Formats: sequence, structure tokens, C-alpha cells
Amino acid sequence: MSVRTAGAARADLVADTALALLAERGMRGLTHRAVDEAAGLAQGSTSNVARTRQALLELAVRRLADREARVLALHEMPGPDAGSDAVVGALALALHRALTRNRDLTLARYELALEATRRPELRTAYDTTGARFRDQLTALVTALGSPDPDRHALSLVAWADGLMFSCVAGAYRAPGLDAVRQGLRELLTGMLGEGDDRGRRP
Repeated sequence: MSVRTAGAARADLVADTALALLAERGMRGLTHRAVDEAAGLAQGSTSNVARTRQALLELAVRRLADREARVLALHEMPGPDAGSDAVVGALALALHRALTRNRDLTLARYELALEATRRPELRTAYDTTGARFRDQLTALVTALGSPDPDRHALSLVAWADGLMFSCVAGAYRAPGLDAVRQGLRELLTGMLGEGDDRGRRP
């Protein structure tokens, strides 16, 4: 393994451990020493990767974006020619994964989102990494025929975030995949004014 590869692997381990600690203990439980201990690293190892707390948080934000990209898999979304029902099914599956087997990752995201409201530098990093998801979603609703893509993308994000927060940090239990699919279908139908298969372009 090259020095560069070893360094990247160590950075990923530190970032993954930081995300796990955020989900388990919250922001106050994230320290360089805690990451060293939880990751089984020698004391000072995390500081060698991310010297300051700000650097550690930014590392966690970048890793979060990479891991959520795999969970959401927006690059695998069917094209608009497949019909809005196919798009709804794919979006519902991605959202259901975030609600269930990736629940801890979602919790870590909320911890970082709240911290970003207090740290302008972290806000910049958080918004920059999140832009690719927003841009992809905006492009998707545009292709489906949305007359107001920016507003509709915001509505979709707000609905999904509200569902995740209510079920991951709130009092509701995560709904089944069919229920998530139905909710998304109702939302998209209201936006686009069409039935399940009318999102298909001629």
C-alpha cells in the first residue's frame, strides 16, 4: 500500500469513526481523543489527520457526502423517459435506506447540520458538499416536466428531510417502503399534475 493510499485509508477511518460518534454521543462526544479510542488508534493519530476541531468536522462532512451518495445513489436514478412512477420507486428506495439501515448516518448529518449553523466555515463546507444532491434533484424534476424546478426540488427536499427527522429524531417510527413510495407519488403528482405514467415524455 502506498503512503498516499495509507493516508487516505486512515482519513476515512477517522471520518467514519467521527460520524459514528456523532450518531452515538452527539456533538459534545466528538473529540480527537474519543476518535482515537473508538478507532483503536494510537493517541494523537486523529490530530495528525485533522489538527483542529474544525478540520475534523470538515473531514466528517466530506465523508458524510460520499457515504450518502452511495445510500441515495442518485446517479442510478431512472431517466424521465422511464416514467414518474419509476422515478418515485427509486427515490422511495433511497429514502427508505436512509431511514432504516443507514439511520446512524442520518443522525450524524443532523448533528453536523446544526453545528454548521454556528460555524460559518463548516456551513460553507456543508452547503458545498450538499449542492450535488440538490442540483441532481433539480435536474430530475426539470426533466420530469416541472414548471418550477427550484421550488419543487425544495419541496421534495423539505418533505424528505421532514420525514427523516420525524422518524429518526422524533416520535414516529420509520414507515415501510410502500408508504414512502405512496407519499412521494402523491407529492410528485401534486407538483406535476399528472398520473403515475404521464411523466413519460413523448
